[in-house]
Amino acid sequence: MLKRVFVAPDPGRARLRFATRAVLGIGLAVVVSGLAGHSLPGAVTGGLAALLALFTVTDSTVRQQAVTTALLPVAGLPVLAAAAELHDHPLLRDLTFLAVVGAGVYARRFGPRGHSLGVFAFMTFFVAQFLRATPGQLPALYAAVVLSVLAAAAVRFGLWCYERRLPPSAVPAPPGGAGLTRVTTRQAVQATAGAAFALVAGQLVSGERWYWAVGATWWIFVNTTSRGETLVRGFRRVLGTVIGLGLGFLVAVPLHGAPLPTVLLVAVCVFGIFYSAAVSYTWMMLCVTLLAELLYGLLGVLGPGLLGLRLAETGVGALGAAFAVLFVLPVTTHAVTDAWIQRALRCVHACTAEAAARLAGTPGADPAPRVAELEQLLGRVRLSVAPLVHPSNPMLGRKRRARQVLALLDDCAREIRGLVVVAADPEASHDARLAAACWRVEAAVEALTGGDAEVAATERPDVAEPALAHLHGIERALSELAAPLRSPSGSPLVGA
Repeated sequence: MLKRVFVAPDPGRARLRFATRAVLGIGLAVVVSGLAGHSLPGAVTGGLAALLALFTVTDSTVRQQAVTTALLPVAGLPVLAAAAELHDHPLLRDLTFLAVVGAGVYARRFGPRGHSLGVFAFMTFFVAQFLRATPGQLPALYAAVVLSVLAAAAVRFGLWCYERRLPPSAVPAPPGGAGLTRVTTRQAVQATAGAAFALVAGQLVSGERWYWAVGATWWIFVNTTSRGETLVRGFRRVLGTVIGLGLGFLVAVPLHGAPLPTVLLVAVCVFGIFYSAAVSYTWMMLCVTLLAELLYGLLGVLGPGLLGLRLAETGVGALGAAFAVLFVLPVTTHAVTDAWIQRALRCVHACTAEAAARLAGTPGADPAPRVAELEQLLGRVRLSVAPLVHPSNPMLGRKRRARQVLALLDDCAREIRGLVVVAADPEASHDARLAAACWRVEAAVEALTGGDAEVAATERPDVAEPALAHLHGIERALSELAAPLRSPSGSPLVGA
């Protein structure tokens, strides 16, 4: 698990920059909140708002990202007000919270912006429970949210806007549909049902920290699509929480909220959240758990009993998510996995075509954005296939084939990264054989995505031209993908 985080490919050091910028942006937001005279709860609210502004906004262009960031307070402040006003009306508060959960998940049908606004709305309601916000605190909390979002935006779009040099790819949207066949609609119903279970069971466990269970259910549903993905994510959330709680006993509890070491460790946790998010949900949850413990230490309420309660509430939330995806409009793994693999394969072809155009001297040809898109799509494929490669999966044949698919797609990505490096060299020449190789890559992708698993096998000749060597490597990986994508009987990689 440790190796996966620190050895995983990081093209252009995107994860490193993402995490470093997050520490700067959130740090600036907390400093601004402090200079504005906000209390510790205000600083915590501001820090969370900045974290969400930097973490959840994934639109495909800088302009769209700026618009979404500006809309975050519009989505969050009314929810914050409702949470504070309903604090003394438990039934209305609970029903409103469930409505926010359902609306937040349903908003994902509108793409990255809907996803970002839905997460921000949910978390503002959540933080109101965390801080036990009252109507009298609303003006200060409003100011903290707005100032912190502005501070995060100043870092993201002013101080360190690396997207201008390398446009990021938006988080891929899940497969579409209509009515209850649409994944986001089914997930909205599932998440609401799971959150309702977590809310009731969580209140039976604790009348004060019940919202932890609802939060666990919510975050298990974020960026998952099928029931298999959601179950694996729930397991990883519990595992990350357990490890994080163990570290809390060793690190956070002995600190007793000492300001300087706590602030330094908070910065480390923030970096860890952003750096590990794309490659290990378990590690991300470890960092989130330790961050929460450190914040509770600053608030003066951290203790062994609270840590045990957090574990119990996390378990309740994971159980609620599991019940929902198994019994409420379940979304099966087959169609989802197939859709992500096909999109990744098409992106492989787009990357090679763009790199070849760059080598040919075509004006404006730039494969870097396509490579960023491919990395995100491969992340979605890994998440979708995770149930098949999980140690508890008894279907050994499908597990083996799923691992082969992941390995060969990683081979494609590695060869493409090498091809892009060659294409970026101004001294690189265009070999006439590149066009033919790109055509063969396109034909292989069309065969794999069109339902025809018969892909012509290719020999990798001993060539001196680096670009051509990388293209032959991609051809080889694509030809070998035909076998694991289809079994001898013709059945797909995953069952229906």
